[in-house]
Amino acid sequence: MNEKEFEAVIKLPANIRYEYFIKKVVDFEEVWGLYDDGWAMTSDDDGGMMIPFWPKKEFAEYCAFEEWSNYKAQSISLDEFINEWLPGIEEDQYKPSIFWNRDDSAVLAVNVLLKDLDQELEKY
Repeated sequence: MNEKEFEAVIKLPANIRYEYFIKKVVDFEEVWGLYDDGWAMTSDDDGGMMIPFWPKKEFAEYCAFEEWSNYKAQSISLDEFINEWLPGIEEDQYKPSIFWNRDDSAVLAVNVLLKDLDQELEKY
């Protein structure tokens, strides 16, 4: 990915970055998280736990700063994400935080994310 694309995408509103996430993770069949002796997590204003995910390594690396500065971008296969990660996240009552850009992200229920991924996968 070139610098111009990175700069343009990172500035998009959260809902548009979410749509980009859905398309890219289905295209490349992988999701990116940050890992350092455990996966990066954060919480919402009510204390609910969230796990951040990105569509490409570069975006995850961009967010590996401050409390996550020791974290490294790590890929998760889309199959593993759909069949293992999302059911586990739902069971733990966490929420996926999709495509944080150091400012905001799309936070939604697991079943909504699964539905959107399934709809995108049907196009292939």
